[in-house]
Amino acid sequence: MRLFTLIAQAPLDIVDAQRGRLFLWLPVCFGIGIGVFFAQPLEPSVALLRMILAGVILGLLALIKTPPRAAPVLIAVLTIALGFLATGLRTHMVSEPVLSFRYYGPVEGRVVHIDRSASDALRLTLDQVTLRNFAPDRTPHKVRISLYGDQGFVTPEPGMRLALTAHLSPPSGPSEPGAFEFQRMAWFDKLGAVGYTRVPSLRIADTDRSLTLWVHRLRQTLSFALQSQIPGQPGAFAAAILTGDRSGITLDTAEALRGANLSHLLAISGLHMGLLTGSVFFALRLCLAMVPGAALAWPLKKIAAWGALAAGLFYLALSGFNVATERAFVMVSVMLVAVLLDRQAISLRAVAIAALIILVLRPEVLPEPGFQMSFAATTALVAVFTIVRRLRLMSGWPNWLRGMATVVLSSAVAGIATAPVAAAHFNRIADFGLLANVISVPMMGAVIMPAAILALLLTPFGLQGLALAIMGGGIRWILAVAHTVSGWDGAVSRLAAPPPETLPLIALGGIFVILWRGRGQFLGVLPVMAGFVLWSMADRPALLISEDGSLIGRMGAEGRVLNKPKGAGFVASVWLENDGDFADQLTAAARDMPVLDLPGLSIAHVSGRGWQDATRRACASHDFVVINQVWDGPMPEGCLLVDVGFLRQSGALALSPLGDAVEMRTAYATSGVRLWNTPALRGAHPREARSARDALPPMVLGTRFVPDAVRLARGNKHD
Repeated sequence: MRLFTLIAQAPLDIVDAQRGRLFLWLPVCFGIGIGVFFAQPLEPSVALLRMILAGVILGLLALIKTPPRAAPVLIAVLTIALGFLATGLRTHMVSEPVLSFRYYGPVEGRVVHIDRSASDALRLTLDQVTLRNFAPDRTPHKVRISLYGDQGFVTPEPGMRLALTAHLSPPSGPSEPGAFEFQRMAWFDKLGAVGYTRVPSLRIADTDRSLTLWVHRLRQTLSFALQSQIPGQPGAFAAAILTGDRSGITLDTAEALRGANLSHLLAISGLHMGLLTGSVFFALRLCLAMVPGAALAWPLKKIAAWGALAAGLFYLALSGFNVATERAFVMVSVMLVAVLLDRQAISLRAVAIAALIILVLRPEVLPEPGFQMSFAATTALVAVFTIVRRLRLMSGWPNWLRGMATVVLSSAVAGIATAPVAAAHFNRIADFGLLANVISVPMMGAVIMPAAILALLLTPFGLQGLALAIMGGGIRWILAVAHTVSGWDGAVSRLAAPPPETLPLIALGGIFVILWRGRGQFLGVLPVMAGFVLWSMADRPALLISEDGSLIGRMGAEGRVLNKPKGAGFVASVWLENDGDFADQLTAAARDMPVLDLPGLSIAHVSGRGWQDATRRACASHDFVVINQVWDGPMPEGCLLVDVGFLRQSGALALSPLGDAVEMRTAYATSGVRLWNTPALRGAHPREARSARDALPPMVLGTRFVPDAVRLARGNKHD
């Protein structure tokens, strides 16, 4: 009996030991709920969400009677449920029509965002869209169109209404099973179609003068002014860090920054927001302190905090309210509000509050690399410098040495904390990134951002030229460092994509080490190690098949071999990056193509003229035949025929040997039946989503088409 009592008492004693830090676990539990929602293989029904809501309400009522020592456990469970519920609510709140087929024809819309595509083409996001023969309730809320060809008839700007003739298609599925889900991102961005045009766009209406778009136009105007006064790529860099407009950044510059691990300097993130608001805070406080008697009569620190908060809000609006800047503003605002409330500004509690606010407002950002890297770096930095401050490790050091040590330590800590996230999402590690950051980040804080603020203050007097010249010099230094470091031999290491369990294990283990009190905190090292072990054991698929059946990638002795040197370039680049392969599509296509066959399974790919007869011949001699066409007639006997119709239901395919059999995974079975990838669910009112899901044909649910982890046994034939 005594042993039973001790066992029952142990969890409560553990909770007691964590008093004072339990709040820090709230965003972790909320994030777990979000992760569980996104991991579901079927879209949770509205009925299920209502049941969870009812359970949360009952749990909150039960919390009143729960003993204080047991309450944290119940709060953790309720927070996980709230994370799941908030994500489900957000998923239905952003519901907008999604194009269900390829469209070519006239498109009208209002420009709300301008950027550049991966192919360096100018790209427009339009809202208030009109498509030919589309009813308003079937028309996508937003479309994104890349501009090619001669577009010299009009210079797009936010608020301008344009007409153009474009090719549009639904947001594409994952390039391979388990890859980045663009459909999910597009769903939460209310982006219902993507495409391109080679026809000149025409302005058809006066520019919208609404307040929101006025801010966008101010942003574009400032971007143009910066690029005209600071010529070349330094001006484009200045426009990117001050307005968020990256349209002037060339692919060469972007690649150099990535190779030196300096691409984070382009994003208006916590670093920029912190530098800006910090500069304003200290400048205001210094100026006010110079007023005789002000320090005795006024709360200078709080006045400076209000001014910094206003500067941060203006910076957020100027950047176009993008997600990364919103996240940075929330984090900075929490710290400035802590100053107003006479609390410690930089603490793990402030980081937890910021994370919780962001996840409540935008739960969809949890899987994004920006969110993960931002909070990984911030949490690690706060934790490490708290230890440094508590142990007085730098006390007594000269100021210059302390400043240098702080820069090196912060760069090292942030680099180590974000390295797994960057490697998992981008399949690359900048081996000299620490050196590049140590000699570049101080330039951002000491020269570039203060010069930007000075230029803003001097602009009304027409004296901004000197400040912009200083700013341009600092940016040239950073770009020179980026090009030099990225050009060194071995500057970048490629890594294969990890299994989906890897990052959650590493993240939860790292959080446990930072947040847990007591000797048990180092148990968090175990899941971190498990994550890296899983990563090291991960195998890439032997054969990949694109969603349209046109691109085949077979793993060979030199790496993955592609069946064509151009076409489906984005898919090809994703495959090679996930392999950890430095080659481009042209190089991969020039490699010697091995036979497509896998153990016990003969495979053929058919395309080009005469594909019908070639398909029949291939089926007579192969088990598995892939074509990039729709097969209309009776299915040929003796093979599993994978045509475009099959691939529309399955998505991209990945085949790997598994003993004497072959494992086939499909993109849509891996992603699950969700609102963002299943038209039958989107066609129903949210209240009817469950009935729509139940009415799906079996092949959509994965019972007739080959589902995830199906084994094709040796010699097995399919009809």
